[in-house]
Amino acid sequence: MEVLGIDVGGSGIKGAMVHMETGEMLTERFRIPTPKSRKPDEMAEVIAKIVKHFDYKGPVGCGFPSVIKKGICKSKGNLHKSWKGMDVEALFEKATGLDFTVINDADAAGYAMMNYGIGKDMQGFVVMITIGTGLGSGAFLDGRLIPNFELGQIPYKKYDKIESWAAASAKEREGLSYKKWGKRFNKFLKYVELIVAPDTIVLGGGTSKDFDQYKKYITVDTPVIPAGLQNHAGIIGAATACLVCHPELNEG
Repeated sequence: MEVLGIDVGGSGIKGAMVHMETGEMLTERFRIPTPKSRKPDEMAEVIAKIVKHFDYKGPVGCGFPSVIKKGICKSKGNLHKSWKGMDVEALFEKATGLDFTVINDADAAGYAMMNYGIGKDMQGFVVMITIGTGLGSGAFLDGRLIPNFELGQIPYKKYDKIESWAAASAKEREGLSYKKWGKRFNKFLKYVELIVAPDTIVLGGGTSKDFDQYKKYITVDTPVIPAGLQNHAGIIGAATACLVCHPELNEG
């Protein structure tokens, strides 16, 4: 079965067709910059453009950069404040005429990692950290998702949330070297280790591909490994969410 996966990010919204048996992307990734307003209607228009680009008519899986419960956005994350309380699934379904399954973006990346990547058959408590505009986190216990595990929202010093200080966007905004940023990210991982004590930490997102540049600054005791799927994990995992949340789609 082929499913369209869409990954909504703070800087770009990306989509591709995904083969559900192998987790392979069957098309090139199609990306449109996230509207500067980051408001619901403008972003829904982008979602519709991505669906139209693939001339797609089936169910859509979507990773979204916020806490999502039953399709409802529970916090604005790095987006506009008007997202809070929005029924994201209903909004995207209205814009496209298609059925949407919307989950937290880090949970989506985790689905990809646990079903098709380095986390396949991995047991114990695994936390995946996606490094991008923010710091997303997906948690899995013996392969089962614990949804909306938003560790990047922990307050830190003068910052409302630690991701404002330690995400990849902070590195770019402040022009930090990998050494300076790596030490910040390590501080974040120390909090993750202290608060939830995972067995393994897996890194996703675009910055994970540069792990060799900063791994010597990572000093936590927990094993830390890059996911390998990089920017594609959000798309692949979003498509996977369709089948995880709606197993009846496998029938036929």
